Amino acid sequence: MATRPTGRGGVGRRPAAPTRLAVALGLGLLPVGCGDPADDSVDPDQVDAVEAPRLGACRMLTVADLAEQTNATVTVPCSERHTAQTYAVGDLPADLRDADRDSAEVGAFAYDTCSTKLQKFLGADESLAMRTIVSWAWFRPSARAWDKGARWYRCDAVGGGDHSLSLAALPSPSAEGMLQGRPDDRWMVCAQGASVSESPKIACSQPHDWRAVTTIKVGEPNEAYPGDQEVEITTRDFCSDSVGAWLNYPVDFEYGYTWFHQDEWDAGNRRSVCWAKTSD
Repeated sequence: MATRPTGRGGVGRRPAAPTRLAVALGLGLLPVGCGDPADDSVDPDQVDAVEAPRLGACRMLTVADLAEQTNATVTVPCSERHTAQTYAVGDLPADLRDADRDSAEVGAFAYDTCSTKLQKFLGADESLAMRTIVSWAWFRPSARAWDKGARWYRCDAVGGGDHSLSLAALPSPSAEGMLQGRPDDRWMVCAQGASVSESPKIACSQPHDWRAVTTIKVGEPNEAYPGDQEVEITTRDFCSDSVGAWLNYPVDFEYGYTWFHQDEWDAGNRRSVCWAKTSD
């Protein structure tokens, strides 16, 4: 299931003359993982567990783990190197107990719960949470455990996503509060390449060409999806102005943006991301 939603990207240049160019491009972001019980990195007791996972547990998840709905990776001491930490565990609400395991309603609940709780856990607001390499991944019981009545969810803070070459190790012994104050660049998301959409996402502490600098709220929680075109235009125009201000109003600059679709809107996302062309 998705952490940050999958969206489309755009790039533009604002020269002295008031002309703009934006090209729609794809940007893949983050799903979640499980494992083969024969693998020694898998805890067989967790594979079909009916009991909810342990809050605060740490694991060495990999990018390859971020593709499945369930996960049974063995836990490690949080004082040791780890790439994931469980920051929220609970039972689905009563009105979802009879829902299908793969239903949109269950996914929407997980999106709202995990994203909101991640912000509190990291010490970030909604905008900052969308501009960090730290994502969230959520897991549900296996199909066998679901059939036995398991209805728990697990939210993990993860040091990257499926757009990453590898997952970064999280702070030991806990990632709680790691984004409070002014976050270190090793936790902020940048991109290296000709365009935002086609470039690998990396920590801003590494050499880069683009930095995610601001976000725009494109709708309220109870509003209907306004359509792809309106969301893209609203995002593009805001990002042009917002990035210009972030760069201190240069005469000529390039900017990028990532906007999202109805599926992500229905899951609860209401923000787009603005990128500045900068090596800073």
